[in-house]
Amino acid sequence: MVAAEPKVTKVTPQKLTQWKQQGRQIAALTASDYSFAKLLDAAGIDLVLVGDSLTMVALGYETTLSVTLDEMIHHAKAVRRGVKRALLVCDLPFLSYEDSKSQALHSAGRVLKETGAQAVKLEGGYPAVTEIVTHLVERGIPVMGHLGLTPQSIHNLGLRQQGRTAEARQRILDQAIALEAAGAFAIVLEHIPSNLAVEITQSLSIPTIGIGAGPNCDGQILVTHDLLGLSDRQPPFARVYADLRTTILQATQEFCEDVREHRFTID
Repeated sequence: MVAAEPKVTKVTPQKLTQWKQQGRQIAALTASDYSFAKLLDAAGIDLVLVGDSLTMVALGYETTLSVTLDEMIHHAKAVRRGVKRALLVCDLPFLSYEDSKSQALHSAGRVLKETGAQAVKLEGGYPAVTEIVTHLVERGIPVMGHLGLTPQSIHNLGLRQQGRTAEARQRILDQAIALEAAGAFAIVLEHIPSNLAVEITQSLSIPTIGIGAGPNCDGQILVTHDLLGLSDRQPPFARVYADLRTTILQATQEFCEDVREHRFTID
């Protein structure tokens, strides 16, 4: 008789809130393909984000603005096959939700229905965005927010740290509170001062996930390519845990030399 596989307890949005209440930190990373997703899940990551950062690291574009909803769905389907335990969240790409509530519902609905992701993430906290969040949540679609440096607004914000003035700090704090009120289950805080991230984290009952926002959010997220030293350009706030770029280059060069010098064997 074949033994049954052990039951996997999946991470849910509700579990993230529970962990915040318990003071248990949340570990999150990005993935855009099956192989990486399977490794991250096996390593015990809590949340896997199919982020629109794949536009640069997987597709080779300069900004996140180029990726389409169909492309995000394509990658999220592959990631879903590798993820068994972690909460799977997929970014809604630029111009897939901003036009209207009906557009947002259609885009988010496609993501959940076609990929098996459990939630979507969208950027910003202005009233038009919070209204969209409420619209989606009321229709059963969990939403993660994203404040601070929002890459889809690169032409307005650049890549500068956000929230450095009193006015900007208050605006981001107000938007975080508004996103929670709209029903968001968590908020990514990107590239803001650490003391502002602390204030936001303490003001909310939902978790904050930091990226370049200091060590005192309820969790941390990195782009996996940055973590592994695979990116062409490392953000100033990304911690590099491995230098796989050098490892891959050296391995590939060694293979090329072995083949060309007739040293390649499989013994």
